[in-house]
Amino acid sequence: MPEQAPTFHVVHVAVHTPVHSGVGTPLSYTHSSPLPAGCLVRVPLGTRHLLGVVWPAPPDETPIDPSKLRPLDAVMQGLEPMNGHWQRLVGFAARYYQRSVGEIAMAGLPPALRDMTAEQLAKRLQPPKPKQRSKKAAAALAAAAEAVAVAAAPPQAPQALIALSAEQQSVCSQIEQNSGPFLLYGSTGSGKTEVYMRVVQQALDASPQAQALVMVPEINLTPQLQERFEARFAPLFGAQAVVSMHSGMTDVQRLKSWLAAHTGQARIVLGTRMSVFASMPGLQVIVVDEEHDPSYKQQEGARYSARDLALWRGHDCGAKVILGSATPSLESWHASDPAVGRYLRLHMPSRIGAGALPRLRMVDMTQQPKKTVFSPPLLAAITERVQKGEQSLILLNRRGFAPVLFCADCNWKSDCPHCSAHQVFHKGDRTLRCHHCGDTRRVPHACPACGNPDILPLGKGTEQLEEELERLLRNVQRPDGRPARIGRIDADTTKHKGALEEQLALVHSGEVDVLVGTQMVAKGHDFRRITLVAAVQPDGALFSSDFRAPERLFCLLMQAAGRAGRDASYISAQGSHPEMWIQSLEPQHMVYQALRQHDYPSFAQQQLRERQDAAMPPFAFQALVRADAKTQDAAQAFLRAATDAAHQGQLPHLDDVFLYPPIPMTVQRVANVERAQMLLEATDRRALQRFLHAWQPWLHWVRGQPPHKSIVRWLVDVDPLAL
Repeated sequence: MPEQAPTFHVVHVAVHTPVHSGVGTPLSYTHSSPLPAGCLVRVPLGTRHLLGVVWPAPPDETPIDPSKLRPLDAVMQGLEPMNGHWQRLVGFAARYYQRSVGEIAMAGLPPALRDMTAEQLAKRLQPPKPKQRSKKAAAALAAAAEAVAVAAAPPQAPQALIALSAEQQSVCSQIEQNSGPFLLYGSTGSGKTEVYMRVVQQALDASPQAQALVMVPEINLTPQLQERFEARFAPLFGAQAVVSMHSGMTDVQRLKSWLAAHTGQARIVLGTRMSVFASMPGLQVIVVDEEHDPSYKQQEGARYSARDLALWRGHDCGAKVILGSATPSLESWHASDPAVGRYLRLHMPSRIGAGALPRLRMVDMTQQPKKTVFSPPLLAAITERVQKGEQSLILLNRRGFAPVLFCADCNWKSDCPHCSAHQVFHKGDRTLRCHHCGDTRRVPHACPACGNPDILPLGKGTEQLEEELERLLRNVQRPDGRPARIGRIDADTTKHKGALEEQLALVHSGEVDVLVGTQMVAKGHDFRRITLVAAVQPDGALFSSDFRAPERLFCLLMQAAGRAGRDASYISAQGSHPEMWIQSLEPQHMVYQALRQHDYPSFAQQQLRERQDAAMPPFAFQALVRADAKTQDAAQAFLRAATDAAHQGQLPHLDDVFLYPPIPMTVQRVANVERAQMLLEATDRRALQRFLHAWQPWLHWVRGQPPHKSIVRWLVDVDPLAL
């Protein structure tokens, strides 16, 4: 009998195709047997071999001749397929944020896995082989193990649960009785983290397969949170029950955490925005801590909002979603309005232990001598805290020594040669550094334009504040007689591995008396001895062109104020009181007046009223289309041509979407690339989405026309946070 011809099955695979290729749908390959959706495979693409995810066939699939398709390279054996919930999350994110399915899918997988062959993965999944030992070594090992077993202490008992306050009990009860999603509006120090842990423990106790995802906005908050969760849950569910996921981990560490979550071994995942795509088949609880933080919005590549995807994911898989913040985003606050009813708002206004919120002290800098960095009243308050053994936090959201060097003779400034921005003066290593493109050069000995040796720093950075405090407090002593010690935490002092943990440990141990830092120390940290927080130059945000600037400033200052007076027993023992100092040229501004009363609801109501009058989010929906090119004219010409194409194609909902004319971006040139943008607005989210979906092919078509082939890149940013 003649041999039977082999049967080939068509398999659809989501791979990370080039952004501008116009290929946003899964590609087709063949395999000797059908494969389940969610299975990981290696496939050829051009001359490369990539990781892909088997994707469900489209409902309107047309028959394909298998002989015209390339076969798969290999199937990644040993891993359970990504489940339907994960596939739907990826599919939704790709549709909503106008990206390819493969790009989103690969963003949800650890980098080490993307680069592995099937053989390497199989080897990685094998349990380690026991080492061969000699009889003598084995006997010695057994004897040592027996001795350790005899002398060992009993297993660690689970951490005793602390008593909940009445507010915490009420919140936990409402979360248990309702499906959510929930907005937990809790004052700084009100015990939101304990509520998170109670809800997580309840879910994990109810089912041995249950998992929880707890998200924080920044890497520097993960170690502190992991320590608390491990202390609570490791004795209950094992040492491997809690894992972290963030970009500060090595590729091997991220792969290990991902595998633990995917297999269900990890019961709790703590992570930054990337963790929203973690494969967690038993997901029951999602917590988004500091939900207002803009760090949850990805600003490169696929520009997704992890907070919004967490809400969608929770709804899809039936998990309870808790958004927590002392200063919720106006979008979440509006959604939790009883008249809107999308979220259930829960309130915890009181601090644990009857701790008082810091009182606000305003310093009118128009009444101080020019170039004053620390006003005499503020300096006296800091000195008093040091002498009593208390700590102070000085906030300035600008690292480096000064934003720019300046020549008074010829007006030369330390401009970046590659960007339309200044190079920041870093005195510590005597460099000028661009915080946009990274270009770094030595500080010139004289003005490069006119030769004047007296070039001066203009403006203030955290380095300069640290130096100024060391000078002003050089004769101030702590209660033990030692001189005051100044510390600084910002992106420059924490770039080396372990540096952040080391510096935070010094603060917690009381070795640092005055901490100077950027926003990275203004939120989430539980500093027990800080009793004074000061913002020395916060006014810049009041005059920003971004309509979200007042909201961000209020949130930053209120979060920073929350670092003071968190330990009520310490405050009482010291006979002290927490304070928030603000030095401002506009002390009567409404942001500061609302902050004085710690009145977020009134501030939010006023801001929402203004936004509704101006038809701005959350009462309208926006998208940005950005174009990068070698010249600004070319970038704007592409955007104008894209607008013309939308009218030419009579795209759906064109009458419902307003397309603004293109303009340069605020920093219009970065790394010698000119950047332009145009804003789209609509009062209906569905109308905007349908328009964007129909516009995508036209954008690719316009980019392919001769006048616009010089475009470096273009992208669509849905629900942008920066305009």
